[in-house]
Amino acid sequence: MSRFAASCHRTYTTVLGKLSHVEGLAPLLLRIFLAPILIKAGYGKLQLGDTSVGFPERLLADPNVVSWFGNADWGLGLPAPEVLAFLAGWTEFLGGWLLLVGLMTRLVAVPLMITMVVAAVTAHWDNGWHALPETKLTVPWEWRADLIDEGLERKSRAVAILQEHGNYDYLSAAGSITVLKNGIEYSATYFLMLLTLFFMGGGRYTSIDDWLHRRIVSTVSENTLTTA
Repeated sequence: MSRFAASCHRTYTTVLGKLSHVEGLAPLLLRIFLAPILIKAGYGKLQLGDTSVGFPERLLADPNVVSWFGNADWGLGLPAPEVLAFLAGWTEFLGGWLLLVGLMTRLVAVPLMITMVVAAVTAHWDNGWHALPETKLTVPWEWRADLIDEGLERKSRAVAILQEHGNYDYLSAAGSITVLKNGIEYSATYFLMLLTLFFMGGGRYTSIDDWLHRRIVSTVSENTLTTA
């Protein structure tokens, strides 16, 4: 190995060694990104905020969500919708909070990944990949290109109608008008982020998991030295 190559290798190794002290930043950012999304999604499936029902009922799934889970005509047509809606709601709600603090990160990532797979297959699969039909094909496996074309056509018509008969500047002030295509894009993205956390864990120095791990290792080492 030449001196230049050896120098580059030493520099690279040194930089990686220093970066190891902040390697927990990446999983921390993933957790902070995912947690509010999951917490809000789970909260919306439950009755936790419904003061018109008793405390036990608040812990159950929202009847409207149960109907959507079970109805085959306009919903998902899933079996045992009460059970599945309850499990989905609490998995997302509690899982989001556990991810936020980095507790049992790898363990909680598993049911959350299963939830994302179920959501993609049951609620989004027939709509293809993209969540929004804003652009033409950007992935080679887009299997519902027709929805992209139709979505773009309907969006242009809706915008034209709103511009002619409404205050379009007001209507679009908080964001551009769009059509929800509702593909699996978001579910797949969240699944990959959770899969990353499953392999990486909560993060060094940035999670309760890491604190507990170091505390346990320290205790075991002290006990080993005491008994030696």
